[in-house]
Amino acid sequence: MKKDKIIYWISTGFIFLFEGVMPALTSQTELAKEGIAHLGYRPYFGVMLVIFKVLGALALILPQVPAKVKEWAYAGFGIVFIAAFVGHASIDGLNGMSFFPLVVFGIMIVSYIYYHKLRNQN
Repeated sequence: MKKDKIIYWISTGFIFLFEGVMPALTSQTELAKEGIAHLGYRPYFGVMLVIFKVLGALALILPQVPAKVKEWAYAGFGIVFIAAFVGHASIDGLNGMSFFPLVVFGIMIVSYIYYHKLRNQN
């Protein structure tokens, strides 16, 4: 059980930092704004995306959040990662950057699997 908790918290912590903290701190930089524009999205989409990412990351990391809310957060992140892959691949072609969202998606799947393992152990 200790190994399961470690794997869960490392993978979930990565998602929290990468999808919650980092966007919150960098979303208003010129690089972030150019990235959203490069993919063909309007500026308000970037703001909306960051708000939902921060809320989703908090839902995953806070133990008080109900299981149904966590499930929706996992689903939302899954949609975001797949959409990011499609967006990058469509605009820039298949390259390392276009596959990066799928790597993060894989880390999130590990978090999701171990979230359910830990829930079933209790």
